[in-house]
Amino acid sequence: MSTKVKGLLERLRDKETVVCAEGYLFNFEKRGYLRAGAFVPEVVIEHPDLVRLQHEEFVHAGSDVVQAFTYYGHREKMALINRESDLEDLNRKALRLAREVANKTSTLMAGNICNTNIYNPEDPTCEARIDAMFKEQIDWIVEEGADFIIAETFTDFIEAKLAVEAIKKYGRGLPSVVTLAWHKRTVNGNPATTDGVVLTDCFQRLEAAGADVVGLNCVRGPATILPLIEEIQKIVKVPVAAVPVPYRTTKEQPTFQSLTDPTNGKTLFYAELDCAHSSRSDIYEFGLRCKELGIQYVGLCCGNSAHYTRALCEALGRKPPASRFTVDMSDHYVYGKSEKLCKQYIKQGDVHEFIAGN
Repeated sequence: MSTKVKGLLERLRDKETVVCAEGYLFNFEKRGYLRAGAFVPEVVIEHPDLVRLQHEEFVHAGSDVVQAFTYYGHREKMALINRESDLEDLNRKALRLAREVANKTSTLMAGNICNTNIYNPEDPTCEARIDAMFKEQIDWIVEEGADFIIAETFTDFIEAKLAVEAIKKYGRGLPSVVTLAWHKRTVNGNPATTDGVVLTDCFQRLEAAGADVVGLNCVRGPATILPLIEEIQKIVKVPVAAVPVPYRTTKEQPTFQSLTDPTNGKTLFYAELDCAHSSRSDIYEFGLRCKELGIQYVGLCCGNSAHYTRALCEALGRKPPASRFTVDMSDHYVYGKSEKLCKQYIKQGDVHEFIAGN
């Protein structure tokens, strides 16, 4: 049973910014509760208490949304790891955990559908199979009381359009946030989906199909997602979503799959990505830019942790509960200036020089 809170569309109509913390897959892989490669959220079934805690940590850091951890919890992925019989159990448990935390914290709860990995334009049966996959997940999302549906990480326009249509058909009026992941493909020099639709046209068509929010998520870091977001803003009337990965992507290496190790040139994705993480100030600057642009739906995707979400929220002018413990070096025994500190460390310049390298 959901608790009545101000809805997504109401917030957007009132020109509020909605923050949605994502990043569950990488988070639980790093902690040893799911396997990189398949990236299936088995932790929902095996350690639901940890998923609940992660939801609570993201809300503590400022997230307005508790996203059910069903990304890659669809039929194709469950079959890949021979757990298709657990499909409904995983989805319903994930939705109930998210609903529980959302009720407890008076936040929004979002259901989630995503790229199915079976779209093939040469297969005449694939669209019907994708629709069936979306339908079963959307049915569970509706039954478990979600406030809206996130449909994300599509690389093909057709699959994203199928998601919007499925939400319209089966979602019983739930709003939708629909985001694509753009890698590198272009058509006549313009960014385009894998199936060859120019991004600006793609988002206009998704808006026309009924998406309530459109934008980009995953793959690109703040530096390489924001220029695209600015272009999307110019051509759609609905609010725009910006949900990058917290990695230092560049013009030369615009996605986290293309990042290389500066010491040896080897590809970082996936296991060696740690050295390319964004700093907290990177995320803070991303938040400031989103605020300047008027981006109304913001978040962080794969690689996110609570400290990044806190930095994003603080950039938007908020002070979530976690801000009580935002970094403050004034009490540090070397860098601090507090009168309560032991004077010998403040006065001994050589200690500071030794530690800081100044």
